Amino acid sequence: MVRILLVEDDEMSRELLSRRLKKLGYTVFAAVNGLDGFHAARAEIPDVILMDLCMPELDGISAIRKLRADDTTSAIPIIALTALASPSDVQKAIDAGCNQYETKPVHMDRLAGKINAVLTADRRPAELEPGTSYDGEIS
Repeated sequence: MVRILLVEDDEMSRELLSRRLKKLGYTVFAAVNGLDGFHAARAEIPDVILMDLCMPELDGISAIRKLRADDTTSAIPIIALTALASPSDVQKAIDAGCNQYETKPVHMDRLAGKINAVLTADRRPAELEPGTSYDGEIS
């Protein structure tokens, strides 16, 4: 069973998304900020990390960088989850090392597709083509 670490500071969002992911058959455990997410990732070694970008203590961008710099967690696929969807926000997440990017509100079928994609991909961080805009999909 695929194990997902959900790093989300908003309790309602965390609970709702966790329930929806469990209904899809994933095992889900959660962290409430980037620092807790980093420690949980090191301890649990999930198959995928879903990372909110705007959080207290350690924001998602900083947490992604920290995860990528750590030998224990560097290869874990990360999908950024955020309401921030400008091309510059997407590029910051990609530059930090996320593999995919999903905007809120989360579309579960699309998110499940991205989870499956990062599990079967070569696990390199995504790249946004120079001069292109974000259309909701990163391959």
